[in-house]
Amino acid sequence: MSTDPDPAETPLSKLPNFDPRTVPVLGIDSHLPAVGAQALAPLALRQRFLAPPPWQPEISIERRFSSRALSNAAVLVPVVMRERPTVLLTERTTHLSTHSGQVAFPGGRQDDTDADAAHTALREAQEEIGLQPDLVEVIGEMPTYTTGSRFVVTPVVALVRPDHRLALNTFEVADAFEVPLDFLMNPAHHRHHALEWAGARREWFSMPYMDGSSERFIWGATAAMLRNFYRFLSA
Repeated sequence: MSTDPDPAETPLSKLPNFDPRTVPVLGIDSHLPAVGAQALAPLALRQRFLAPPPWQPEISIERRFSSRALSNAAVLVPVVMRERPTVLLTERTTHLSTHSGQVAFPGGRQDDTDADAAHTALREAQEEIGLQPDLVEVIGEMPTYTTGSRFVVTPVVALVRPDHRLALNTFEVADAFEVPLDFLMNPAHHRHHALEWAGARREWFSMPYMDGSSERFIWGATAAMLRNFYRFLSA
């Protein structure tokens, strides 16, 4: 039996003339409660991982569009400890072969020399954006998220000192920016999208954020992992 993916399982970014910004919004989750400010403070985040409540991730596996073997990967979910905590995100360069131009967490494939997922996430963050590990406190991990490209991604949540300095690897990263954590943990900013193509229905979240006069369009795997983070903190 063939192990090749069905043509209907082409990655969204490879669909003809696809732009996630133009796909209609089917719904916004304004009816769900936002995570309160007290629960987003560093001490509360540490405590949540030390004694997590019963909960389940909302999304854990994307529609497959690759026939290659599964590979382990990790991303850093860097919460910058400002008076109003933020999440540090990157915008990938447009020439990359996968997820070009998209908003993403720093991270990548796990190397054989990496001790664990946290090691991978910290190493990749240092390589991509120059974030020094001694300014980062890992506080926990989220359940894995399997992408359509067959990466089993462990989101590693960490607290980052606000006095950090970045040095972007301009081959991979076009920009780095921060989004308030309370914005991302408010479902009133979580939009549902769906698209029918080749007999298959694709669904995803987006969380557009206006950064001054520029829109930071957070969607796909990054938005899905943030949605799971919301479910974890609101459980």
